[in-house]
Amino acid sequence: MDAFGVMIGLVLLFGIAAFVLAVVGTVKAAKAVATKIGRHEANARRAVENATLKAKTFTKVGPPGQIAAVRLGLRTSLDGTRQVLESGLPQDGQLGESLALLGRLDAHAAELDGELRMLEREPDTARIAAKLPELRERAERITHSAETMRWAAQDRMHRFADDELSRLSQECESEAGALRHWDTSGESSSASASGSAASSASSGSGAGSGSGSGAASGGAARAGLTDGKGRPSAEELLGLADPLAKLAQRLRKPSAGPTAG
Repeated sequence: MDAFGVMIGLVLLFGIAAFVLAVVGTVKAAKAVATKIGRHEANARRAVENATLKAKTFTKVGPPGQIAAVRLGLRTSLDGTRQVLESGLPQDGQLGESLALLGRLDAHAAELDGELRMLEREPDTARIAAKLPELRERAERITHSAETMRWAAQDRMHRFADDELSRLSQECESEAGALRHWDTSGESSSASASGSAASSASSGSGAGSGSGSGAASGGAARAGLTDGKGRPSAEELLGLADPLAKLAQRLRKPSAGPTAG
């Protein structure tokens, strides 16, 4: 009975642990889904607000249209800077500090946007005309700061891309040289062959000059082909020298005279 009770207790513990894990996983999944939905909802709401502001800049005249243009420019600049920094963050961790600064700048922009919204609902046009230049100047400062970070990040990423491309080009050239290794080996073999031929030619010319000097010092010079000495006769050239010699020998033999009767 004790072993059976222990087994039942272990099964219950495993069941409780599995239930707890399932609950924790469900809660985490629900939070992730809620976060994703909230992010999409915020993006959608922001897109609707931007579209509304863009429409106001074309449809409203006077201070309302000017306020809408300031709000739209502020949002566009911050959104563009955030997209550039977030896209380059996986390759460059230093952009995280820029994102932190952008977050602080975005907080000031949110406060300014709230003041601009309040100014849109202000019925007193004189107060709008008095407050709008100050708020526009603050918006320009925020926009300039965001654009400065965006341009610097773009230049940094462009420089890194150029450096990487230069290193890659050098590696490709080195690999191409390694693939053409037969060119260098062929040039070295041809150079060695030409060197050996030159050495053999110089040795042959030295030997010929030595033999010629020995022959000249030894005695009579050898007959040349066109100097008239030792030139073959016409009979030798025609192959008639041997038959003519035999005929001459026959003619030199004494003929037998008539016997006395």
